Amino acid sequence: MTGARDTDDELTISEFGRRAGLSHKALRLYDVSGLLPPARVDPVNGYRLYVHGQLERARRISVLRQIDMPLSTIAEVLAGTDEEALVRLDRWWAAQEATTADRRLTVEYLRDRLTRTGSPGLSPRPVLTRDVPETKIASIRQDTDQQLLRAVIVSSTLEIRAHLDGPGLAVASQTWVIYHGAVTPDSAAAVEVCVPFTGLVEPAGAIAIRVEPAHTEAYCTLTKDEAVYPRIMFAYDILGDWVRSTGQLTTGAVREIYLRDFRYLEGPDPAVDIAQPIRGKA
Repeated sequence: MTGARDTDDELTISEFGRRAGLSHKALRLYDVSGLLPPARVDPVNGYRLYVHGQLERARRISVLRQIDMPLSTIAEVLAGTDEEALVRLDRWWAAQEATTADRRLTVEYLRDRLTRTGSPGLSPRPVLTRDVPETKIASIRQDTDQQLLRAVIVSSTLEIRAHLDGPGLAVASQTWVIYHGAVTPDSAAAVEVCVPFTGLVEPAGAIAIRVEPAHTEAYCTLTKDEAVYPRIMFAYDILGDWVRSTGQLTTGAVREIYLRDFRYLEGPDPAVDIAQPIRGKA
């Protein structure tokens, strides 16, 4: 009969869960979140009924949950084509690996501090100044805490650089991270991940296009080994002490300038500048 439902293709929540490797609790959660609603709900008994065609999506969700991907990210990964899903998956995983690497460096730093009680956190280094010309940037601004900071930086950088991968655009190798508030393990604040470029491109989604005004900035440089929380905070102290001792006026938010090919630098290589825009003495 035309319009009749093929009930032979329907699976109860128990059978569907068994085939997909998902519990009743998980399937109810994915239904409520909109990630995997049933094909229909029986109007008489309220039973959730699924179809065979939903099994592949359910299995993908199950696998992604095994690597602790949040439901909101899973929804983004599965929202488009398989090619788009692959790009989103690779971005997310790169961010997770970066976060793990940062945690490993933090543990190594703490172990070093515990075995050398009383030693300074960073060796003395100069604070220098430089003039930065007016610069066009593509940026993503997002609130984050210390735990998620590295993942936000990596994923935002990848998204911006993918957007700038077009004809007529010259993209800088540096990445800027501008801190519009204090990011700590206990509090979140807005950070702006920026990639300088020249050329014409429209904003898209979370990516904004703006011009950073010309300014003078004071800065000190860290190696790859030193650019890890909490060790990196000593550089902020060095820079802040210099600004106060020389009577400088600040103009603009403090920032981290990640140098060319940061991911591929070795431990002792210069890797990050901690910079503060200034406008001379009071």
